[in-house]
Amino acid sequence: MTTPFDEDPNKHKVGFFGSLRSSFFTGIVVILPIALTIWLVWTLIGWVDGFVLPLVPSTIQPEKYIGINLRGVGLIIFLIFTVLVGWIAKGLIGRSLIRYGESLVDRMPVVRSIYSGVKQIAETVFAQSERSFEKACLIEYPRRGIWAIGFISTTAKGEVADSAATTNGLVSVFVPTTPNPTSGFLLFFPKDDIIELEMSVEDAAKLVISAGLVYPNPKDPSAPAEEASKKNRAS
Repeated sequence: MTTPFDEDPNKHKVGFFGSLRSSFFTGIVVILPIALTIWLVWTLIGWVDGFVLPLVPSTIQPEKYIGINLRGVGLIIFLIFTVLVGWIAKGLIGRSLIRYGESLVDRMPVVRSIYSGVKQIAETVFAQSERSFEKACLIEYPRRGIWAIGFISTTAKGEVADSAATTNGLVSVFVPTTPNPTSGFLLFFPKDDIIELEMSVEDAAKLVISAGLVYPNPKDPSAPAEEASKKNRAS
């Protein structure tokens, strides 16, 4: 088994500066993902702190008792507050308050549109596991002979299913764009036109994000047969 950092024994030996340059780029490949991840997490925590802490009364500000401004305190307060609101919203009183508040919002023309849009986005992004994509698939898109990776979401229902002239029913498929899989197209295909893949949804997403560079090895025809068989036995 080889890795991207293994040297090819068939290559000619390089000089000192060539080896130094190779080691430098190898170090960049190792350091960059770690540094970028830490920076993004640190920035996100600081953004949440900057939004939450000004809302906390000055008399109970953690900095007043600790003496220093610890990053992450606002995030902890936000998580506790969110869990508490969710717990209340699941109860009878919470549901009644939410329905009453939404009835008031429905009477406000501009606010009503903003609230309903944000609510739909939040429900889509933070949906439960039963609403996640079921399987990865191959579909012929945008024309016959050209194949694209898609994600099967649900079986089409309602007017969409009734209006389509198909015998085996329609399946809704999300076709993502590369390298940003959060945007794409919602397409409806007959079940017979969909080829389900054995790779997981996560592996298919990696394939899309990497523009075909990161391929699941067990399904990679270019991978050595011995390596693929070892991975299959291990799984």
